[in-house]
Amino acid sequence: MLAIAGKGVARGGMNASRIRSQSLLLASKSYSSTAKQSNKQSISIVSSHPSGRRFNASDELLYEHEMTVRDALNSALDEEMSADPKVFIMGEEVGEYQGAYKITKGLLDKYGPDRVVDTPITEAGFTGIGVGAAYHGLRPVVEFMTFNFSMQAIDHIINSAAKSNYMSAGQISVPIVFRGPNGAAAGVGAQHSQCYAAWYSSCPGLKVLAPYSSEDARGLLKAAIRDPDPVVFLENELLYGESFPVSAEVLDSSFSLPIGKAKIELEGKDVTITAFSKMVGFALKAAEILAKEGISAEVINLRSIRPLDRSTINASVRKTNRLVTVEEGFPQHGVGAEICASVVEDSFEYLDAPVERISGSDVPTPYAANLERMAFPQIEDIVRAAKRACYRSVPMAATA
Repeated sequence: MLAIAGKGVARGGMNASRIRSQSLLLASKSYSSTAKQSNKQSISIVSSHPSGRRFNASDELLYEHEMTVRDALNSALDEEMSADPKVFIMGEEVGEYQGAYKITKGLLDKYGPDRVVDTPITEAGFTGIGVGAAYHGLRPVVEFMTFNFSMQAIDHIINSAAKSNYMSAGQISVPIVFRGPNGAAAGVGAQHSQCYAAWYSSCPGLKVLAPYSSEDARGLLKAAIRDPDPVVFLENELLYGESFPVSAEVLDSSFSLPIGKAKIELEGKDVTITAFSKMVGFALKAAEILAKEGISAEVINLRSIRPLDRSTINASVRKTNRLVTVEEGFPQHGVGAEICASVVEDSFEYLDAPVERISGSDVPTPYAANLERMAFPQIEDIVRAAKRACYRSVPMAATA
């Protein structure tokens, strides 16, 4: 069946799929020149990396290469497909076109059309095929050209993939990964700009991951493919071309990161800032600005949205006594709201200030560039929120 899908169905869907990808490809031109510089040798001493992270001289010993997020994802797929013949990838333009964002570049030539399966434009169709293949012991990686299109397949993701292990009393495992770009890009309008972290993380049976750096992308995707349960893997297309330092350990084929564990990107003592995906970089840059004003911010890269690393978040809040949550999604019922609930339930007595939530605006994403910028969190929003939490600025209510 998979061979038929790879050799026959794909031929009819290629041209139409390419037409639909054009608007997304415009935004993906944030490839930047860094996309062509994977594995660049020795970063020397980097005082202000594009990621927002600061590096010390000692980091030279650990971070010997740079890798783009795109190459991190591609290498993770390649190595897992090489290690396990049950792993295959399917989706629109993943084969002959090598992926709308070139994440699957070179995989068709290496593994053939039985394992790199081009599909027609039918998310419900190929997602259902993928879930069925997982039922029978294969390990599909289903690519959505954008997670906005996963709404066409949400019945299979929620009712077929997420619930089957529970409903079968553990007799059916569903080792499948749903991956693709999530959240806002640039100028692609309301229907292509939603963040699905809160949507999918509300569903029992799913694991939801959101990488930020190349280390995150490589380690978390490997963990997702190896996991026995369905994983929603939320990438960000504006990060694909970003380069990050990686260590020799990260480049090892056995490397993976634990699902459900956050990373403290920057230690601090005055305020905790939680973020995921692209917002981690914004939080790190905000922390640099705050440091110049005498505020020491601790930045937590969530990495895993479900399961959520509540212990790391609460331990940080108990140290700093203040919390700012940052996300691009809608404010109501968001990831930040869940973090707030966890802190109020477990660490309320440690808070010295109200929790600050920074999120996308509660409106469909505008198309106009100036309005689009206003609709999503900016670095200055995070700085202002941290200052409010530290009582270093006039509260918004007082200025009304």
